[in-house]
Amino acid sequence: IACPSYPHGITLLNCDGHSMTLGWKAPKYSGGSPVLGYYMDKREANHQNWHEVNSSLITRTIYTVEDLTEDAFYEFKVAAANIVGIGQPSDPSEHFKCKAWTMPEPGPAYDLTICEIRNTSLVLLWKAPVYEGKSPITGYLVDYKEVDTEDWITANEKPTSKRYFKVTDLHEGHTYVFKVRAVNDAGVGKSSEISEPVLVEARPGTKEIVSGVDDEGNIYLAFECKEATDASHFAWGKSYEEIDDSDKFKIETEGNHSKLYFKNPDKSDLGTYSISVTDTDGVSSSFVMDDEELERLMALSNEIKNPTIPLKSELAYEVLEKGEVRFWIQAESLSPDSTFRFVINDKEVENSDRHKINCDRSNGIIEMVMDRFTIDNEGTYTVQIQDGKAKNQSSLVLIGDAFKAVLAESELQRKEFLRKQGPHFSEFLYWQVTEECEVLLACKVANTKKETVFKWYKDGSGIDVDEVPDLQKGECHLSIPRLSRKDEGVYKATLSDDRGHDVSTLELSGKVYDDIILALSGVSGKSASPLKILCTEEGIRLQCFLKYYNEEMKVNWSHRESKISSGEKLKIGGGEDIAWLQICEPTEKDKGNYTFEIFGDKESYKRTLDLSGQAFDDAYAEFQRLKAAAFAEKNRGKVIGGLPDVVTIMDGKTLNLTCTVFGNPDPEVVWFKNDKVFELNEHYAFSLEQGKYASLTIKGVTSEDSGKYSIHVKNKYGGETVDVTVSVYRHGEKMPEIKPGQLAKPRPIPPS
Repeated sequence: IACPSYPHGITLLNCDGHSMTLGWKAPKYSGGSPVLGYYMDKREANHQNWHEVNSSLITRTIYTVEDLTEDAFYEFKVAAANIVGIGQPSDPSEHFKCKAWTMPEPGPAYDLTICEIRNTSLVLLWKAPVYEGKSPITGYLVDYKEVDTEDWITANEKPTSKRYFKVTDLHEGHTYVFKVRAVNDAGVGKSSEISEPVLVEARPGTKEIVSGVDDEGNIYLAFECKEATDASHFAWGKSYEEIDDSDKFKIETEGNHSKLYFKNPDKSDLGTYSISVTDTDGVSSSFVMDDEELERLMALSNEIKNPTIPLKSELAYEVLEKGEVRFWIQAESLSPDSTFRFVINDKEVENSDRHKINCDRSNGIIEMVMDRFTIDNEGTYTVQIQDGKAKNQSSLVLIGDAFKAVLAESELQRKEFLRKQGPHFSEFLYWQVTEECEVLLACKVANTKKETVFKWYKDGSGIDVDEVPDLQKGECHLSIPRLSRKDEGVYKATLSDDRGHDVSTLELSGKVYDDIILALSGVSGKSASPLKILCTEEGIRLQCFLKYYNEEMKVNWSHRESKISSGEKLKIGGGEDIAWLQICEPTEKDKGNYTFEIFGDKESYKRTLDLSGQAFDDAYAEFQRLKAAAFAEKNRGKVIGGLPDVVTIMDGKTLNLTCTVFGNPDPEVVWFKNDKVFELNEHYAFSLEQGKYASLTIKGVTSEDSGKYSIHVKNKYGGETVDVTVSVYRHGEKMPEIKPGQLAKPRPIPPS
């Protein structure tokens, strides 16, 4: 232990004309024992003798010297003392004039301290000016320069309100000096004394403050200083102000280690923490406690103070095969000594037939199975686990819709289980479409026996099927060969035997019907033939042959890529295996590409034909021919009713053969007997009334009148001949057997 080294950096901080306030820096070394205080001497300039300023120790590094002469010049020196004695005094200060300060700007900051020297940065601390000026201080500017340069650099463009500043972007291995200027509303004040030169270079073995949580969950900041001596003091600070709040912090120092403990950490503990170690070569460090770091430390602390059992799965439920409800939770691990309990609506439940509780500690699974889940089981389910100090719990709220969903699932599963104890449908009724465009209603059955009865129904009435399904195969089908609207309805399949019965229903209507049609379209669309031309007396018909066609299928006809709507000119239709487009009275405008498209459930199928050039010309010519033939057929001479093919009559009677004829223009009518024209006389009479009622009358028929009679009807478009066989029998003879009367069949006559 020795006396302290000398103080330095004596600065005039304020003067009112009869006193001066001075500040200085503490000795670099305390001599191995804390500095107890300071002694100051003064003298007027150009005087030889020094005069004692204080007889008792000055305990701070600032002091106001009273009873000075205004406008006189003074110089001062300061010596530090510890328990060993008084050390060497400082060098005399510069001459200070005792003249009152009245400037509006602030006086100088003082006691510049440099700490946390690293390779490219350091932290500068200072104390506020004693003299504020005419308005409060609003901030500080920090200036620095290298010792061998002239120009100062201002580190902060905007004044900082704090009394510390981290200067960055310095050059490693270079030496710098610093000064601080206070700012108020009047402007920038006096500069502080220039700091001592500082070599910017991290000391070997430099340590930083580290954060942590101890075994008891206490949050701390720790610092290690190998250079510390028995006389060293670890000074912790927040915002570089020494910490003295024993309610918030606890400091523990042992050897060259020191820890700052947070007693009740919260948001107020955010900020910058610093430490400096006395009687060292400026060892210091800082640590920023931000939101993220504090949250991390508090989470670790909480985990240690309140350890939790990690869970692989929170409390969940599943409905089992028979409708039981299983509640289960899985922990990462459970020791043999772990305990647990199930709580329902704040009431603990014990293991029983109603609540089967089990724990598989090897897998961390705890479960409770409820055999019957009823309307009374609505509520909150909780599992509480403890394993040593660690705890955890998980809850599942089954209230309202959530409870109704579990209850419904449980009841459904229970019904399903009971249903499957007898013959049942393993797959309920569904439909499918075969490659032959048949619709099959299908279902799968299980647990049947020879005595099991299977039946089909439609709209409540039984359906007769050609073949009884073989239930041992497990599948039943009902075929609908050509689906149409008449097949709509509610289809039902039933299974029954002495163990029970089961029912499956499918409503084949609405969307189901539409979906089937769409599926049929897909299968049928694959089979679509190329478009073909068929000429008729009405026009040209384009047709496509398919395995199956239904006018409810979604199809498009288009001409030159424009969709066609069915109307008088263009008619769309089809049959069971054909779709067609009728072009009535075609013209040149109807030439071009035609496309038929059928839409399936997954894709569509197109067929195209170019109706132009020779194809159109040939079709048009055939149309004209058929049109003319149809006109001729419509207007030619013909017998349109009245004549039988066979007539039987007794001799002596009068026979009257009458029929209706037609033709446009009116036809010529000629009667024949045995293919020869016969002359009309009193025995044979012929009449034609109103140009359409023709008759042949034979008076007093005899056996000679038996034979074939023909009526020949013809105009310029052609005609036809109708034959009638007349059979005459004598009076008293048995009337010949004859077949039931049929109309005579005409024979066509070509136009002349």
